[in-house]
Amino acid sequence: MTQHESVFDTVESREVNKVAALDIGSNSFHLVVARIVAGSVQILHRVKQKVRLAEGLDDDNILSDEAMERGLKMLRIVAESLRGFEPDSVRIVATHTLRKAKNAHHFINAAKDILPYPVEVISGVEEARLIYSGVAHTNHADGQQLVVDIGGGSTEFVIGEGFNPLICRSLQMGCVSYTKRFFPDGELKNKSFDLAITAAEQELEFIQGKYRKLGWVQCIGTSGTIRSLFTLCQQDKPNDHDIPVTLKSLRNLMKQFIGAGHIDKLNYPDLTEDRRVVIAGGLAILVAVFKALEIDTLVYSPAALREGVIYQMEDELHHADIRGRTASSLATRYDVDTAQATLVLNTSLNLFSHAEKAWKLKHHDFKSMLGWAALLHEVGIQINSRGVQRHSAYILANVDMPGFTQEQQELLATLVRFHRKKVRANDLPNFNLYELAAVKKLIALLRIGALLNIKRQEGFLPDIEIDVDKNGLSLTFPKDWLEEKPILAADLVRESAYWKALDLTLSIK
Repeated sequence: MTQHESVFDTVESREVNKVAALDIGSNSFHLVVARIVAGSVQILHRVKQKVRLAEGLDDDNILSDEAMERGLKMLRIVAESLRGFEPDSVRIVATHTLRKAKNAHHFINAAKDILPYPVEVISGVEEARLIYSGVAHTNHADGQQLVVDIGGGSTEFVIGEGFNPLICRSLQMGCVSYTKRFFPDGELKNKSFDLAITAAEQELEFIQGKYRKLGWVQCIGTSGTIRSLFTLCQQDKPNDHDIPVTLKSLRNLMKQFIGAGHIDKLNYPDLTEDRRVVIAGGLAILVAVFKALEIDTLVYSPAALREGVIYQMEDELHHADIRGRTASSLATRYDVDTAQATLVLNTSLNLFSHAEKAWKLKHHDFKSMLGWAALLHEVGIQINSRGVQRHSAYILANVDMPGFTQEQQELLATLVRFHRKKVRANDLPNFNLYELAAVKKLIALLRIGALLNIKRQEGFLPDIEIDVDKNGLSLTFPKDWLEEKPILAADLVRESAYWKALDLTLSIK
C-alpha cells in the first residue's frame, strides 16, 4: 500500500447522503446534485438546459408536442446524471407551465418511462416558499427581505425573515409568456414595453399594498433572467464589485433595447442566445415590479428553486417536517378538536399497518397523507358541522399548505371529502402520482378510522381483530360488544354497503 492509498485510513468518515433536485421550469430545466454531510449541503454537479416549455402553451392551455419533446429530450440527458440514485434521494418539481397545461399528464406519463422518479407539480405558493428557502440558506439579512424570482411563466414574491417566509405569492407573468405576448415579432418598441409594463402592474395590484406595508430591508432577485438583467445593468461600470440594480439603471437598459430595435440586434457579450430571445419580457416585468413595490435597489442571488428543494430535503432528513407546522397551523386556525383528531389518527394508522402489505400501499406518501387527512378531516366543522366533509375538503383544496405539493394537497382534500356519507366513484379525481385503486383504499381506512371514533371518547373502542385480504377488510369485535352498541352496529352495516363504490368489501363480526 502506497502512502497515497493509506493517507485517509485514520480519517473518521461521517454519514453522507447524496441527493438531487430537478426543476422543470417554464424556460429552463435545472438539475442540482449535492451531498449532505453533518447538516451541510455541498453542491457537486449542475446541469442546465433551455427548453422554453412555456412557448408551447397555446391560448387554450394545451402544451404542444414539440415543446413536450424538447422537455423529454432534456430528461433523457438528466437520466444519465441520476443513474443509481435511490428513489427517496431525488425530487423532481414542475412549475407554471405544467400547472397550466391541461394535457400535462401526457408529459408526466412520458417522463415516467425516462426517469424512475415522480414528477411533482407544485403550486405557485409552494414554488415561492422553496425559492425563499434556497435564498435564505445562502444569503444573510438583518431583518426582513423581499425575494423576487422571474421565471418563464410566473413570477414569485416572498417576504421573509431568517429562514421563515412570512408571505408568499405567485403571479402569472414570466419572461417567456410576456415576450411571446408583447414582443411576438421580436421588435423592441417603446409602445410594446409600455403595454407589457402596464399589464405587469395590473397583476401586481393584487399584492402591492400588503407587500409595501409589511416592508423589507433588502430586496434579492433570483433566476437566470434577473441575473442577466443584473449583469447588463453593470456593463461598463468601473467597479469590480456588484452594483445593485435600480429603476434608473433598468430604464436606461430599456432605452438601449429600444435603440437596438429588435431582439436579434441585442449584441451584448454577456447575453447568451437562449436568454436574448426572452429577455425583453423579463425586463418589462422587472421594471413594473420596481414601480409597483417601490423598490430602491435589488441585489442578485444565484440560489433559487432547486437549491430550496435540496435544503428542504436536508430539513426532512434532520429537522421537523414543515408539513407538521402546516397541519398545526391549520388545526389552530380552524379550532380542530385535536383530541378527536388524534383518536382518528391512531385508529387509521393502525388499520394502515395491517393493510399496507395486502393492499400494496407501497408509495412513500400514503402513510403520511392518511395521517395528515386524519388530523385535518374536521377543519371544515367551523363552517358548519352539517356536510363537514365537503367544507373540510374545500379548505384543504384551496388553502396555502407549505410543504405539500399540488397532488398531495388534492389527495388530502379527496380523502377528507369522502371520509363519511355516500361515495360516488365518478367524483374521484385522477392523479398523476397515485393509482386510483390505492386512493380508494386510503379513503376506506380513513372512513373506518372516523366511524369507529364517532363517540369521540378515549378508551371507547375494545381490542378489535383486523384481517385483510387483497379485496377487503374484516373487523372482529369481542363477543356481545356490538350488541350493546346498536347504533354503531347499524352504522357499520351501512358502511359495508358504501364500500362497494370503493370496490372493496367490509366484513363485521
